[in-house]
Amino acid sequence: MTRTVIESKTNTVIMGFDEPFCVIGERINPTGRKKLAAELEAGDFSTVEKDALAQVLAGANILDINAGVVYNSNPNPNETEPPLMTKIIQLVQGLVDVPLCIDSSVPEALEAGLIAAEGRPLLNSVTGEEDRLEFVLPLVKKYNVPVVAISNDDTGISEDPEVRFAVAKKIVERAADFGIPAHDIVVDPLVMPIGAMATAGKQVFTLVRKLREELGVNTTCGASNISFGLPNRHGINNAFLPMAMGAGMTSAIMNPVALPVGPKKLQEKRDALAAAGIIVPDDIDLELLAHLTGLGSTKARPGKEMEAIRAANFLTDNDPHGSTWISFNRDPNAAVEGARGRRTGGRRRRA
Repeated sequence: MTRTVIESKTNTVIMGFDEPFCVIGERINPTGRKKLAAELEAGDFSTVEKDALAQVLAGANILDINAGVVYNSNPNPNETEPPLMTKIIQLVQGLVDVPLCIDSSVPEALEAGLIAAEGRPLLNSVTGEEDRLEFVLPLVKKYNVPVVAISNDDTGISEDPEVRFAVAKKIVERAADFGIPAHDIVVDPLVMPIGAMATAGKQVFTLVRKLREELGVNTTCGASNISFGLPNRHGINNAFLPMAMGAGMTSAIMNPVALPVGPKKLQEKRDALAAAGIIVPDDIDLELLAHLTGLGSTKARPGKEMEAIRAANFLTDNDPHGSTWISFNRDPNAAVEGARGRRTGGRRRRA
């Protein structure tokens, strides 16, 4: 049975067909987050700290670390990204004790991350492009780490799932030439937006089954890609994740956190209620107001996607006796601890 082992200094996560679904938290990534990018360029890591803690609290098993900031002061990522990657990894490792996923398109940043990371991180990523294969696979072998293999090559991303399977097979075979076993390859079959391709869901389910049965590899994906550009994205994601799990997908790179409701949203709700003639006391507890009006919470908490994953783990017998599901519905924080114990064999963690 395929088992991919990812480790921090003292904790182990096992990705496998008979293991609970592995959640790789995606929040520590400045792509599309102008505020975070500006903070990182200014040497402010407060959001990184908050995101690391919130994701682990919400149930992330692994944290993806991406330092892809294009500095205004120096637009060359080959110079700026490696030291920033090192800094973020060192900071996150000091806060939480979960394995890391080192995520970069800059080769020097990948190696800087491998040097800084404790344990056995997951490397993200290699593609079927020749220059990428020739650089990344020797790194994977040198540092003895697992790697995410993305199913595109020099020709780009194909809409044909058979082509994407062929790229994945090529990467697995080339990895074997370097002495890298298939259980250390985690294939990303590339989830297409269903709003642009009606068969995107069916395609990825078929492809995941084929990757499992014919190549014997674990799989991952950018889960939110499936709902890109559509309303009620959480509703689509909540359906997609258990279906992907049922097809054999073993992990996803995703946001495990339901982001807190901010003051602006709360004030808008107050104004709407006032316009309807409903008086809200000035001293009302804001958490209570958010809950009563259906806005959610003023605190970061596990997202609905995490609820769907935990339910699916229970239904696939990867949550013995439903202990994690029951704990989660009594106390979300207790559920996180239960999941940790399941994965790590009861080892202690810092956070």
